[in-house]
Amino acid sequence: MAFLKMTGIHKAFPGVIANDNVSLEVNQGEILALLGENGAGKTTLMNILYGLYHADKGDIYLEGKKVAFASPKSAIKAGIGMVHQHFMLVQTLTVLQNIILGLKPKGYPFIDYKKISKQIKEISNKYGLAVDVNQKISELSVGEEQRVEILKSLYRDAKLLIFDEPTAVLTPQETEEFFSILKRLKQEGHAIIIITHRMSEIMQVSDRVTILRDGKNVATLKTKATNPHELSLHMIGRELNHIQNNGVEEKDDLLLSIKSLTVKGKAENRLKNINLDIHKGEIIGIAGVDGNGQKEFCEVIAGIRKCHSGEVKFCGQSINQATVLERYNKGISYVPDDRHKDGLVLDLDVSQNLIMRSYRRSPFCKNIWINHQAIHQMAEDTVSAYKIKTPKITTSVKLLSGGNQQKVILARELYDNPELIVVSQPTRGLDIGATENVRELLLKMRNNNKSVLLVSADLDEILTLSDRIAVMFDGEVVGVLKNDENLDMQELGALMAGHVKEGAAPCKEKQLAKLQEIS
Repeated sequence: MAFLKMTGIHKAFPGVIANDNVSLEVNQGEILALLGENGAGKTTLMNILYGLYHADKGDIYLEGKKVAFASPKSAIKAGIGMVHQHFMLVQTLTVLQNIILGLKPKGYPFIDYKKISKQIKEISNKYGLAVDVNQKISELSVGEEQRVEILKSLYRDAKLLIFDEPTAVLTPQETEEFFSILKRLKQEGHAIIIITHRMSEIMQVSDRVTILRDGKNVATLKTKATNPHELSLHMIGRELNHIQNNGVEEKDDLLLSIKSLTVKGKAENRLKNINLDIHKGEIIGIAGVDGNGQKEFCEVIAGIRKCHSGEVKFCGQSINQATVLERYNKGISYVPDDRHKDGLVLDLDVSQNLIMRSYRRSPFCKNIWINHQAIHQMAEDTVSAYKIKTPKITTSVKLLSGGNQQKVILARELYDNPELIVVSQPTRGLDIGATENVRELLLKMRNNNKSVLLVSADLDEILTLSDRIAVMFDGEVVGVLKNDENLDMQELGALMAGHVKEGAAPCKEKQLAKLQEIS
C-alpha cells in the first residue's frame, strides 16, 4: 500500500488550469522525483498536499485513509513537511526559535529551551544536519538555512518530506551534502518527494519519476529503467537544441574596462583590486563558489553599489558617478541573482514589471501622463515574443512560475537592446526548456556584437557559453582563462579553490564528467 496516494487532482485559477486530473503515489523509504517544466503544475500539486491550496476535485489518501488538509497546520499534524524553494525562516530569530515557531511545547509558556536544544541536536546528529541552534538565521549560509528547514519538519515528526527545487541555491559541495541527508532519510523509512529540473539529480537520488506537462500526467517511470533523454522528451514534448558557444576570433573593441576596483565591507574589503576588460561581442563568464564577491561585482557595474577606489569605464568614459538609470540609458542592463528580492515587484502585474525601465519616455509617457494603451501593446507583444506563460498581462507577477518570472526580467532588460547585459544566475531554478531559451538569448546577443557578463554557480553553463572565464575567489579575480580546447580544468578548479597547483595538466573531459555529476 502506498504511503501517499493522490488521485484525480484538479485545480484551476482564473484563466489557467494548474492541475488537470493529476495522480501520483509515493511509498515509505522511497524518493519520488516530480519533474516538469516551469508552470507544469508541480508546486501547485504539492501546495495542495500541504494544505496551502484546496483542490477543486480529487482525493488524497495517507496510509490508506482519505484526508483533506484545511491548512499547513493540519498537514504538519498528519506528518507532512515541506521545504519550499524560498525558505520560510525569520531572519532575526535563532535556529531553535525558528524550529519551534508556532508550536506550544510542553510546559508552555515556560519553555525548557535546554531540553528542546538537546532534542534538536539529537535529530541533527542522527541525520548529519550540522547547525548551531543558537545562531541567528541571518548569520547562516544558504545550505545551513536549508538544514534548519529540514530540522523543522523532522522535529515535528514528519514522515513525508517534500522538497521544492532543493538544490537551486546550493553550491556543488552543499548539494552533495544534501544528497547524503536524503539517503539517510530514505533509509530511516521516510517518504520523499523532490521537485527538480536537474536530470543528473533525478538519476542520482530518485527511485521513480512522475512527469507533468501542462498540468497533466505524462508518465511515471522507474529511474533505473529510464535516461535523461527520455525524461526530457516526456517533459517538454520535443528534442532539446544543442546550445554551445562555438567561439569566434578574439575581439579588440573594448566596451567595459575595470581598473583597480575595490569595494569595502563591514570587516574587510568585499572586492579587492579587480582588473578586467570586456570587449564587444564576447561573453565573459565569472566562475567561483557563491559568496566570493560576485554579487557585489555585478552591483558595482550596474550602479547599485559604489566603489571605494578604482575606475569603471564604459565606451571609454568613466561611469563611477553614474546612477543606475544613467548606466541603463548608456546601454548597461542587469539581471540580478535573486528575482524575488531584487528583480521584480511581486505585487505588481506583468505589464507593470515589464515597463519599469521604460515608463518615463515616449511612447509610454508624455509629460506627466502615462500612455496605458502603449504599455498594454508593448506588454502583449513582449509576452508573445518571449513565450511568457501568463493568463493575462494584468496578472500579478507573483502568481507566475519561477521560469516565467525570469523571462519577464530578461524581456525587460533586453527591451532597449543594451550593449552590455550583466546576468547573475540566469537559469537558477529553471527547467531544461526555459534554460535552453535563456542560453539561446544570451548567445544571440553576443552574435549581434553585444556583450554579456555571466555569473553562474553552474560551471557547465559557464563552459557552455563563455568566450573567456574570469575566476573570483575571496573578492579577487584570481585568473582569466580562454575557454577553448586548451582550457586546463585542473587550473580552473585550483583557481576556484583559491590556489594553483604547479604542474597541473589538462584533463577537461575527466573533470567535466565529474562536475556534470554534481551540477
